[in-house]
Amino acid sequence: MSSVIVCPSCDLAHRAAMAPVFEGSRCARCRAPLQGPENGNIDTAIALAVCALVLIFLSNAYPLVSMLYNGTTRDTTLAGAALSLYSQGHAGLAALVFITTIACPFLQILCLLYLLIPLSRKREAPWQDNIFRLLTQMRRWTFIEVFMLGALVALVRLSAYARVIPGVALWSCALLMLTLAALSSRTTPGQFWQWVERNRQ
Repeated sequence: MSSVIVCPSCDLAHRAAMAPVFEGSRCARCRAPLQGPENGNIDTAIALAVCALVLIFLSNAYPLVSMLYNGTTRDTTLAGAALSLYSQGHAGLAALVFITTIACPFLQILCLLYLLIPLSRKREAPWQDNIFRLLTQMRRWTFIEVFMLGALVALVRLSAYARVIPGVALWSCALLMLTLAALSSRTTPGQFWQWVERNRQ
């Protein structure tokens, strides 16, 4: 029995291609994207994951921004921003910032490396299926782009009152956002299971 793909835009059911998709496919009714190309290189995905791991360490090791006001300088890190919210009595918001900008991106990268490195060596990681399901759930809780948008708005407003100097971590977060987007597009569920099936043959 052939698989069925439902269009996310208009709910039209389509018969899924049994062979790997090399150019992507679109809905017959509304032309929305259905399947992305599944001919990706697993080594490229691993390289992107390693790059993202380096960037997330830089994002947490260096200050996000420095502010000069009345001769004094203050700076903060990504984790420091969450701790500052917690110390001001916003525990829920601090937990949300920590989970969506530090914990989930870091775990997402680790899970991908845990799954992809054995696959590149023609092996399967223990609990592969369960970890990939967990990974798809974690991707919904990664909001680096939302944090970057809020940070840019705050920096523009603060620049009217103090001298604002973007730190290394801010640039690292911007690059991390782009790297995670590229990594997600190259490790879609269809592409991942294509690699798994190729490994089992």
